[in-house]
Amino acid sequence: MEKSLELNISRKNLLKFAFPTIIANVFMSIYSTIDGIFVSNVVGTEGLSAVNIVIPFLLVSLCIGTMFGTGGSALVSKKLGEGKVLEARQNFTLIAISAVVLSSIISIIGAIFMEPILYGLGANDEIYNLCREYMIPVLIIIPFSLLSVVFQMFFISEGKPTISMITSLIGGVINIILDYVLIVTFDMGLMGAAIATGLGYCFPSLVGIIFFSLNKKGTLHFSKPKFDSKVLTKSCSNGMSEMVSMLSSSVVMVAMNNIMIRIAGIDGVSAITIISYVQTLLSSIYLGYSIGVSPLISFNYGRQNHDNLKKIYKYSRYIIAIIAVITFVLSIVLAKPIIGIFAYSNLSVFNMATSGFRIFSISLLFMGFNIFASDMFTALNDGKTSAIISVFRTLIFLMAFLIILPPIIGVSGVWYTIPLSEILSIIMSTYFFNRYKGKFKYA
Repeated sequence: MEKSLELNISRKNLLKFAFPTIIANVFMSIYSTIDGIFVSNVVGTEGLSAVNIVIPFLLVSLCIGTMFGTGGSALVSKKLGEGKVLEARQNFTLIAISAVVLSSIISIIGAIFMEPILYGLGANDEIYNLCREYMIPVLIIIPFSLLSVVFQMFFISEGKPTISMITSLIGGVINIILDYVLIVTFDMGLMGAAIATGLGYCFPSLVGIIFFSLNKKGTLHFSKPKFDSKVLTKSCSNGMSEMVSMLSSSVVMVAMNNIMIRIAGIDGVSAITIISYVQTLLSSIYLGYSIGVSPLISFNYGRQNHDNLKKIYKYSRYIIAIIAVITFVLSIVLAKPIIGIFAYSNLSVFNMATSGFRIFSISLLFMGFNIFASDMFTALNDGKTSAIISVFRTLIFLMAFLIILPPIIGVSGVWYTIPLSEILSIIMSTYFFNRYKGKFKYA
């Protein structure tokens, strides 16, 4: 394990190390995207709107998983770098157990208060039953979806990112097959879509449980946990920015749904749903890279290897810039084919989503740098700075533009909120990188 994280830092090796995590993240984002493709083409745009209304609740569990996974991994990887292996194992086990308990509580709360939750998320009487149909299986899969995210991070800390990639690939294939079988063949509609997604998440979760139970010769494995509130507090504070980012995305999604349903009706909600699917897929590339190199940052920070930190920081900015240009160009050129996956070209939803997607694509030039900034400060165990970047990027800037722009320029105002927020965020990220380079010695 130490040999894995004691990497000879170069652009090639960073990409090689992060590549499995990029692929894993892309396939995890594909889970919901595949549901959207099948639902939009088989159930219709009303079903797609219902999925978009329920998704924020599922994101709550993924938020918690991301918080425990990224924050806990940063803490554990740092302790491995300091040579505190037994303590790292105990912390890992405590984090995993705590994550499962909390996710189970969320599922129970969702079942008890389902009706007010769905109406609060933007459902109306017209699509409430569709939302409920999708919501019920989601409540069951929440603990599995959370664990899959947690294990993804700790596979990397163990120096086994390939396992994360393979399990995500297989989980994605399971999801695709079951989407066709349950939605198309057995005509199970939204319930079938949710079940397919859930079983896709189950596979990586079960593999993680088996691996960390049997990995006795490795560095990280389940051991008798030692309760330490400081470990949980530190893990949560480290990963708070990632959780806040995802929670904020849920809040913003609810706000956008409510704005769009007033301005453009259900078609407007369907259009914003399509954009959110594509955004999730494209941002998963940046997120996968940032998550992939985070344990390297934490490990070298624990070792006080400032030369490696400087190389990671320098090369990562170069890699992210290249990815940004490629994704931006492809999104502009392939806008219509991408939107066509979700909606037929003769529908008003298609034209609305296509125009919105072209505006959204501007954000791809800045998004990766902002995601890396937040994840790097998390890896450096500076959860406060990471959280500030995330809160402003994913909530404050977005909500401010949502309040100001739609009343003035209508639907276009919704589309412009994301690129404008990313532009302001990159200014903030640059400020913090310059402010703390002396403290952490990464530049």
